[in-house]
Amino acid sequence: MDKFKTLEPLKLYSTPASASPIRKGTVAPQFVGRLPSDLHLLILSYLPVPDFPAYARCSHATAALAESERIWETRWKSLKMDNKRLVSVLDDLEEHLKGRAAESRAAAPPTITVDDEFGDFASVDVPPDEMGDFVGAFQNPTTPVTASLWTNNLKSTFRAQYIRAHNLLKPLTKTLSSTPHIILNDLAAAVTRSLRLEASTLRLLFLFLSQTIQPVRKWREYKAALRSAMDRFDANLLAAFDTADEKGDEDSMREAAESSWLVWDGASSDWEMGKVWAEKRGIFYDQPWDPLANFTKDRHLAFDAMDDFMSIVLKAISEHGSRAVRVFPAEAGVLISFSERVASDVVGEYISAVLTRAREISIDVFLKATAASFREAWKMVDTIITAGRESTIRTQAEDVVFRMFEPNMDEYLDEEVEAIKPAFEVICKGWDRQASERHDNSTEASARFLTSNNPSQVKRNVLASFTNVLLLPVTIVPRTVGAVGGALVSGGTAVGGAAAQGIAMLNPQRWGGAGGSGWGTPNVPEGYRKHGEGDEMMFEIGTDEDDEEEEKDKHESWNEKEGQVDLAPPPSAVPLSAATLHTASTSLDQMDQMDTLLSLDVALELVHTSRESLKRLETFAAYPERIGDRVRDTIEEVFILMLQALGDGHVKPGFSSATARMTSYKPAEHEETTNVAPLLQFFELVHIGDTIQSMVQVYFDKEMAPHIDKTDFLNSVVREKKRFENSLDDSVAGGLNAGTEVLMNQVEHIILRFTAPREYYPPENAALDLKPTKGCIEAIKCLEMHCKLMKGSTSKEVLEVFHQEVGIRLIAILQKHIKRQIISLSGGFQVIADLNAYHAFITSLKVPSITADFAHLKMLGHVYVVEDAKDLAQIVRDVTRYGGAYRPEDIYEFIQRRSDWKKIEKTVDKTMYNLSFKEDCIIC
Repeated sequence: MDKFKTLEPLKLYSTPASASPIRKGTVAPQFVGRLPSDLHLLILSYLPVPDFPAYARCSHATAALAESERIWETRWKSLKMDNKRLVSVLDDLEEHLKGRAAESRAAAPPTITVDDEFGDFASVDVPPDEMGDFVGAFQNPTTPVTASLWTNNLKSTFRAQYIRAHNLLKPLTKTLSSTPHIILNDLAAAVTRSLRLEASTLRLLFLFLSQTIQPVRKWREYKAALRSAMDRFDANLLAAFDTADEKGDEDSMREAAESSWLVWDGASSDWEMGKVWAEKRGIFYDQPWDPLANFTKDRHLAFDAMDDFMSIVLKAISEHGSRAVRVFPAEAGVLISFSERVASDVVGEYISAVLTRAREISIDVFLKATAASFREAWKMVDTIITAGRESTIRTQAEDVVFRMFEPNMDEYLDEEVEAIKPAFEVICKGWDRQASERHDNSTEASARFLTSNNPSQVKRNVLASFTNVLLLPVTIVPRTVGAVGGALVSGGTAVGGAAAQGIAMLNPQRWGGAGGSGWGTPNVPEGYRKHGEGDEMMFEIGTDEDDEEEEKDKHESWNEKEGQVDLAPPPSAVPLSAATLHTASTSLDQMDQMDTLLSLDVALELVHTSRESLKRLETFAAYPERIGDRVRDTIEEVFILMLQALGDGHVKPGFSSATARMTSYKPAEHEETTNVAPLLQFFELVHIGDTIQSMVQVYFDKEMAPHIDKTDFLNSVVREKKRFENSLDDSVAGGLNAGTEVLMNQVEHIILRFTAPREYYPPENAALDLKPTKGCIEAIKCLEMHCKLMKGSTSKEVLEVFHQEVGIRLIAILQKHIKRQIISLSGGFQVIADLNAYHAFITSLKVPSITADFAHLKMLGHVYVVEDAKDLAQIVRDVTRYGGAYRPEDIYEFIQRRSDWKKIEKTVDKTMYNLSFKEDCIIC
């Protein structure tokens, strides 16, 4: 038996192919009749309550669906029983119903209890209109409600809760066929005497007679009658509220307000009681202020009058707003609506009058008045939040001011951009005009970076002072005579005291004096001092920036009394007199001074004008949505316009003019040889341009970075800033290229001028002085001075390229110069001395590529001191001797400049090529 196993059931019939099996996990829909149960439930959700008994009597299935929780949950939640006040209404109605039932039993005549086998029969009084009601029918009105149908349902289901509410509220609908005052009297008698409870009863009954529930067949007529009764009740509450308001009884006011809020249907846009209360505030009628008092007789802004006006407004918001919070329900938002009314009808009208008058005066006054007015109106936000305590969200208070001021924003943003364009243009053209006048009327030397002890330190000090200028506050709300912010304007326009001090700190003359004498210059608010004022200053050729950082602590001393920085000259500095630059400048007969082409004054004025506009726009930076996007776009546009004005309107034309002037310089027309005047002035221009670029970077980091993403390379501001920097770099590179050409022309001129005709072919009996020639010394002196001046003017990469270009061109000049000479054996030693000097100079530049080239050139000088022709030929044939820099053919050209070339030519040719032209060549 253990070997037997249970037989598996066999499939007797195969499943038809057409029958699709039900998917696993899905439940087949249940049908009631021919319709699915879900469709029945959907129909029941729209079915009036009186029709439920007829539907339930159709079958057991329909009766079960009529008791579905899905249907009764919707009806129960439509009564909004999450409100505790509405729940208390049912409890109160139930208590009153119990009391009336007890009174009716007490008033009934005594009966004798008959105990028989049939029990107690009670008569049933069924009203004819309740025959179709599944709840009210066959219910003894004298029986306590707690003993009715729902007592059999032990679970607290949505259906049971609705049945309870239905039985308590439906009797109240009998009185709704009467007039409004009778309805109110009957409903008041049904509950405890209280305005809040009566209002809650009206609200709950109003929700009961809704499209969702449809408790009775005449629910629409009842609801219209109830709405009329509620309006009458609300009118009575409004009268009671006004009476309490006159007496200052906040408790009664609060009770009336809360009751009125309960019966308000929300159909109208404004709640009547809150609206009427706000309209009666005196601030809308007592207006003793004059908006035009914000303008002085000189047509300047002085917002002292608006300060007084806003004090009145803020006091009214604080006083009445605090009472509104105490009296009215928080959800009514009376404080916000009252504040909006004050903002639009009082503050908005006042600001509109101010801006209209400001527009008549000038666009500049209009812009300042707009920002100042918004800043004054913004005081309302904190006052609203303080009055609203915890019930008011900050965004709601801010929206009050935003909505009030929004009609002025489009015009303001358009005018801000349109006004700043001509302002930038005036600044740039004003400097060009002043530069021309200064050139015509003044021959004095200007204060320069190069005349300072240390140009790089000057730049750092200037940028530190510029940063301090950016930290100066911009006056948005003017309370004294003057303009907002106090901008600096060229040509004698007054500036604010704090701004003037900061601007004066940017004068390089303050930093350039030896021993601190530069600090003896007075603080002048309009630009720098006149050229040449003060004692003659000395400047030093400083080391590069890396060495300066190492020596910084050793050579800086802080004079606390004077508030100055004294810079001791670096150990490696080569002291030169400022008269050198002055001589170079005055040596130009027809050429304007280049240092007037660029100005830190202009850059600072452009930045200051842009910053004023930027600070005004930042006042509106918190604006949301469309206006906020426009404000941010305008902030970016103002900065872009500043960069375009500074780059295309000032820096680029200045460098282009300087480059054109340098290319027209002819060394032969000037006596001075050590200095190339236009190149020295261009170096000063490079210092100014580099400082301007650093100022733009500081301004960008301080003011613009908070408004944009600096890492977003597609941002318009980042792209425009990059374009400005590239334009400046290209201008400097183009100028340096022209300057290098001028410098090397000067070097060639020096070599030609100071090289005697027989410099390298001295008489046989002349004593040999193996020192560099005067031409070599002067050329190296010129090159050394200009190369050292370049340090600190540009980056190390540009400096290296400049040095490399100088070396390459110098080699070409020297090769050309040697090929021009006749060199004897004794003169060859002089050539070697000169080439050694040039090599030493090039080595000091620390550029490996050109150092190797000059080492090969120095080796080339040996061909002039070799006496034996065969040895000379071997030297010429030795390709590896010059590292591949020179071919034998090239060296052959150089040895042709020997004074004894005719004597050794045959021997050299025969040794080099193993032939003699006379013996091996036949002329046909």
